[in-house]
Amino acid sequence: MPTTLAEESTISARALALLPSLRAGERVAVLFFLYLSGLSWVRDLGAMSRLLLPAAALLICTLAAAESANTKGTTRVVRDWLSQGLILAAYLSIGWFNSPPITAWQASWVEWDRLILDTWGLRAAVESAGILIPSLLETAYLLLYAAPPVGLCILYWNSKRKHVHAFLFTLLLGTFSAYALLPLFPVHGPHAVYPSLDLPNINGLGRSVNLWVLDHLDMPANAFPSGHVAVGFATAFGMFHAVRSRPAIWGSAFAFATLVFIATVYCRYHYAFDGLASIGIVAVVCTVAGRRGGPVA
Repeated sequence: MPTTLAEESTISARALALLPSLRAGERVAVLFFLYLSGLSWVRDLGAMSRLLLPAAALLICTLAAAESANTKGTTRVVRDWLSQGLILAAYLSIGWFNSPPITAWQASWVEWDRLILDTWGLRAAVESAGILIPSLLETAYLLLYAAPPVGLCILYWNSKRKHVHAFLFTLLLGTFSAYALLPLFPVHGPHAVYPSLDLPNINGLGRSVNLWVLDHLDMPANAFPSGHVAVGFATAFGMFHAVRSRPAIWGSAFAFATLVFIATVYCRYHYAFDGLASIGIVAVVCTVAGRRGGPVA
């Protein structure tokens, strides 16, 4: 039986009613799924997306309320880790919103990339040490989605459990702010549009794995803004807000995110504009959030 607008509205209303009981990062996730739910009606998507998107928001609220009512040390830790899984769920949900790409943007952005790679010498600089730097970039790109779990582990290891909420809030706010634009601006990455052009002269370690993932698991129409760069810099800003007194930690996070950004351009997984857009979005929302004093758990 097709999902009706009234049914979807009822599910959404129940989710919204539970928002005050959620952690700040969870509220961001709920609002994101409700945003996608509304967009699914604008785009006239099928019944499955119209039902599952608000249901995802309600499930987050229900599980969070249940944990809050029976909270223990172990359940709080499990809740921390499940919050990170929301990033993957959100990205997969965006796959329902594929539409024809904006080809004029793709043609312009690839020319800008050639300026950066060839005229400004990024390719020559990366390849100046042989396979070393290309391998470092490919590895950084491959390991990107391990960055949030590693950040969480670092907070636990340094007895910063009380700062986990600030980290997760910043991570989810920055990531989902960029993700929210993916359905609105369909752009195919250079790997999909120009598979044989502007390729690296040196294939670093990990490239075959990255290419397999892009070919079999990625959504080519969702390249702008870059999800990889968004997650990388959202993680870095999250570490900065959580452990400002430890510059070695958050500085390393920003260095890693920068490597991911360079990798997206040199390895031809994204246009430079994709990554710059993500950096700008994440920097603005995370800086504003930090100046407001961080989240209330």
